[in-house]
Amino acid sequence: MGFWTALRFWFKIGFISFGGPAGQIALMHKELVEGRRWISEGRFLHALNYCMVLPGPEAQQLATYMGWLLHRSAGGIVAGALFVLPSLLILILLSWVYIAFGDQPLVAGLFYGIKPAVTAIVAQAGHRIGSRALRHPVQWALALVALGAISLGQVPFPAIVAGAALIGYLGGRWAPEQFRGEGGHQGAHHSYGPALIDDHTPRPLHAAFRWGRLLRVGVVGACLWAGPMLLLVWRWGYEGTLAQMGRFFTKAALLTFGGAYAVLPYVYQGAVAHFGWLSPVQMIDGLALGETTPGPLIMVVAFVGFVGGYGQALFGQEQLFLAGALAAGVATWFTFLPSFLFILAGGPLIESTHGDLKFSAPLGAITAAAVGVILNLALFFAYHVLWPAGFAGTLDWKALLLALGAALALFGFKRPVTQVLLACALAGLALRLLVP
Repeated sequence: MGFWTALRFWFKIGFISFGGPAGQIALMHKELVEGRRWISEGRFLHALNYCMVLPGPEAQQLATYMGWLLHRSAGGIVAGALFVLPSLLILILLSWVYIAFGDQPLVAGLFYGIKPAVTAIVAQAGHRIGSRALRHPVQWALALVALGAISLGQVPFPAIVAGAALIGYLGGRWAPEQFRGEGGHQGAHHSYGPALIDDHTPRPLHAAFRWGRLLRVGVVGACLWAGPMLLLVWRWGYEGTLAQMGRFFTKAALLTFGGAYAVLPYVYQGAVAHFGWLSPVQMIDGLALGETTPGPLIMVVAFVGFVGGYGQALFGQEQLFLAGALAAGVATWFTFLPSFLFILAGGPLIESTHGDLKFSAPLGAITAAAVGVILNLALFFAYHVLWPAGFAGTLDWKALLLALGAALALFGFKRPVTQVLLACALAGLALRLLVP
């Protein structure tokens, strides 16, 4: 199987990878394991477990890992980049339509229906992660403490992650049964016939751990981070918006244990509450756009960057689109660069830590805390959607009906997210136009 064949495959995947992490992983499994037989079932699940240990978007990292395993570093870079690039281009276009024409009745009506659906989608994400992560009373307690810390105590998300990791590390030593994972993706392996890289295929030479290679990739990665950052600081200043975005989204990339939904509260705290790049309602709309485009959900950072750059008119009123597009690119670059480095530099090293309780217990505790953080995000969205004028105002009963309908479709009928969003968008448009 040649490199150009793989390139065409990853290009196609980049445009059809809808459905969030679960759908994207299932799509890659169907194509790589069941259909093309490039990777065996065991190898695929093994790689997926490694990606679950890392911070960052697991589906994009899995694509990078598969590309790296098949065609060395070049294959990993191509696979990971094509998993993101189509979504970036689509989101830049949709973000421009949203901010330039969002007050038009048609666009406003569609987003009116989408917002309640997003509330239900975030609640479903918390339920899905919680059903996997909360298996012991201690983990339930961690989730509730995290919910109280971020909602009542206004504790920053990084502090919650650090505290949960410490509790997990100590718990793994003192009460290991309360922090031992259930294997997640370690289900029974199935055979779909011989694969190009099979369960017993010798490990490729480039997948062997070498200190020299780790150092080289680390140096290149540091240059790829420092070079753009120095350029942004030199051109627009250390406190300039683009340099702030670079630093902020780098930290966000290192805190995405538990998936995109877990890091969204941190993005909200920084982008909305601290920097003021966008409003709470715009954040909800951005998540809706992220749900309707291919690629990882964390691509909502491109929307945040675009709205921040566009709204602050970084290059003047005549170049608003350019400012938004550049800011979206900056947000995307600094968010995904660590994911590439984790795979290309640390893949062989991380393999040796798989199943080690010293590493899995802190990560399990972080995931448990993330459930509470995600629940807080759902409550935050519900408040802004159902009571747009605050609790002093009236309940928006039309939005409540849409939210309940979306929840029934997701939890009761197990409908895909894209179908629920489309149905709610059309229903919201009808309600805005027909119901006073």
